[in-house]
Formats: sequence, C-alpha cells, structure tokens
Amino acid sequence: MKKSIIAAAWFACSFSFLAADAALADDSFILATGRRDPRIYAIDLKAALSPQNNNTPNAIVSRSKVLPDRLDGTLLGDPANIVLSEDRRTAYVVNHHGAVDNAEFLQHGGRGSVSVMNVGRMLEAEHDNTDAAVERSYDSGYFGAVGLLVLPDVLLVSHSENWLTEDGSNRISLIDRKTGARRGQLEMALGHPGHSCPDFPVPFVSPTPPPVVPFATPDPQFGCWPNPEFLALGRGADGKTYLFSGNAGTEDVSVMDLQQALNGVRVVEIAPRIPVQSGPFGIKASPNGRFIAVTARESGRIDFEGNTISIIDVERARRGLRGAEAARVRVGTDDPNGAARPFTVAWTPDGRQIIVANYRTNNVSIVDLSLALAHSSRAEVARIALARPADADGQVRPARPKGTAVTSDGRYAVVSGGPRLGPTAPPSGTVWVIDLRSRAVVGTVTGVGNDPYGLTLLEGWSN
Repeated sequence: MKKSIIAAAWFACSFSFLAADAALADDSFILATGRRDPRIYAIDLKAALSPQNNNTPNAIVSRSKVLPDRLDGTLLGDPANIVLSEDRRTAYVVNHHGAVDNAEFLQHGGRGSVSVMNVGRMLEAEHDNTDAAVERSYDSGYFGAVGLLVLPDVLLVSHSENWLTEDGSNRISLIDRKTGARRGQLEMALGHPGHSCPDFPVPFVSPTPPPVVPFATPDPQFGCWPNPEFLALGRGADGKTYLFSGNAGTEDVSVMDLQQALNGVRVVEIAPRIPVQSGPFGIKASPNGRFIAVTARESGRIDFEGNTISIIDVERARRGLRGAEAARVRVGTDDPNGAARPFTVAWTPDGRQIIVANYRTNNVSIVDLSLALAHSSRAEVARIALARPADADGQVRPARPKGTAVTSDGRYAVVSGGPRLGPTAPPSGTVWVIDLRSRAVVGTVTGVGNDPYGLTLLEGWSN
C-alpha cells in the first residue's frame, strides 16, 4: 500500500474517532505526564468525578516509570508528551531531555528520547512505581524533543533545542516505530523576515559548523532558528495531509508536505510561514482537519508572554494565500497588554469550540470557532478559573495549567498543571476535570507529578 494511502487512511480514522459521539465509558483513564517526576500517572476518570475523591490523589490507580532507574536508584527521564497508538495499547512518551536526573540536569538542550510503554501494565496497581510498562526506549533523533505524532510506520518528533542550548534547532525526526531507527529528518529554513542568519546550508552538509546560537531565552539573537514545538496534521481541499509546526524561535507556523517527508525529502516547507503574536507551543488540528489552533506562549527574543490563540485556515495556508491566519482571539485576560501565556489547546469533538490552558492567568478559556472566524470580540465564550488546594507546607500556590484534552463525547475537558517546586519536591501537580455543559470544575486530582505537561485520554478500555 502506498504511503499516501496509508497517511490518508490514518488521518480519516483518527479524526472519525475524535468525532465519535459516544457516552463516556466507565473504564476511562487519564494518562498524565509527571515531567520533573519521571512517571506517567494513570487516573481513573470516573473516580476523579466522585465528590469523595475531590482534592485528593485517590483517583490515581498507578504510576509508571518512563525509564529504568539509574544504578543508584535515581529516577530518570522528563516526560513532556504522551500519544497513544491507533489500537490504544501502546503509549509513546517523549522525554524532553532523555534519560536525565532532573535534580542534576538543570540545562536546556538534552538529547531527547522516546519511551514505548504497554498501556495495560500502566493501569495495573501491582506495577505501581515500577518500570514494568516500559517495553523499550530509543533516541528521538535530536535535542529538546517535544512534539509527537504517531503515523502507521513512523513517529514524527519535533526538536525545539540544540546541544545544551535553548535555541538552535530546525529539525523534525522520522523514527521507525518497530526498530527505533531514525528513518529521516526534516530540516526547516532558517530566519524570517527582518532577521538574517549566518550562512548555513539546508539541508545540512557535514562538516559545516552551525551558526553560533545564544544560550537561553530571552535573547535578541533569537529568530534565526525556528525551534519547532508541538505538531499537528491538517487536511487540504486537495485531499492531502499537511504537517504544521508551531515555531517558538521564529514566532510563526510552518506548513509542510507530509507526503514528501514520508518519501524521504528533507526540505518540505511549501508556503510562507504564518506569523502569530508570540512564540507558539501548543498546536492542534480541528476534527475535520480544516483549521489549526495554535497558542502564542512566549517570545524567545524579549521578556514577553502572549495572550492570544491563532486559528489557521489549512487551505489558505498550504496555498500561501493571504488571510491564512483566519482569526486571532485574546484569551485568559481582558487586558490587551496582559500576559496569559496560553500553553496548549484541545478541540471539542464537534469542532465548534477550542479549550485553552492559560498558564499565567490560571484559567481555562473556551473559544467559539464560528465567532472567532466572524472576528467577534466575544469569541472567548467562557473563562473558568482554576485553583489548587493548599500544599503540604500550607501554601496555596497558583494553578499554572498546561496540558489539555477533551473526552470523545464532548462532556469533559481535562487539564493538567501545577508550578514546579524543585526537582526533588514530592508530587505536587494537579489534574482538573471541567464539565463543559456547566463550565465548572467538577473534579480535582492532586499529587500528579511535578510540573506536569502533556496528557491524553484512554476511553472504554478493555484489556
């Protein structure tokens, strides 16, 4: 079967599943990354909705290490993203800096890795706090791994950093799902209008040295490297699937030809990049693939955090037409100059609304797509405040939401968050369950990792 047919079939299958209007099954779980606590937390969704478990860790059924311990017993890894296989029996977990001890590695630019984990074992209490679910681990192909897409034969992994720096990547790796081998690597053009870069061949030809890169943000030299973060797949009117990346370094969105990438072409950007308010992080396609929602998280050049999401029209974007940014909506704050730092987005299964986690303002926005496309000032139709119970030391710390997901029936949004309390702090993260009908928090799970990032939903599980 040709790769184009496989990709198209995968796209249709994936989005039809997301759009399914099925009732929420009892055996449904949240799988949340612990990030600085290198474990995946399996949370029983039904238990999380039970009032007696509110503001407790009681709904957690198991915690799975993402890598074997170091020989001295130190936990390794920093899981930032998690995506399920098509049959939902395998979880692919991106460790942003690979097999690191978070108390020792306080630097950006570690070599990323991917942990392949058995979902059934992740849900079994007998395997709690063990690495029994880890089937294998392999190199992600570059540094600062974060974005992840699962295709039939390969994983697409984006890299937002270079060796020991927060800047300096233009790479997206294609990793073989069976062997873990790097099958290919996409290279993105450097620079953007108004920001020139040193001469650097794309595709890269060894032994040409890369241009000098700054060490960490903010730095006025940012803007040479795109530093792709999360990834999304959109659907053109021509029936083809296109790869989109949110570029933190150049503060824009790239459009790439997925089929060319799967055929081994290294440079596959096909249209001008689409500028957004600030450096993006979260990016997600609508269920029908026609629109891409992307957050404006923060700038790498200056001390600035965004307060908008952009909605990209896939057809206009892939054709390079004006108006590819079909809408820009302020979220999380009424202040045009206020910092919200929107982190990630998730769509409702009907494609009508977008859920946004606003890290700085400690709330979640609901954006109406039709109002946004009509450029209505009321496109943010709801704003839900998030709160945390007091920590063990008695302090009530801010919510700091990051990850988002929506159940397949459109009833609940699930959000992860919590401030980082230090690499050796006890589990301090939080997962909130929001009823999208009442637009209220109806369950809060505590003790979920340390600075948790991505999460996913496993619904109707049957072992």
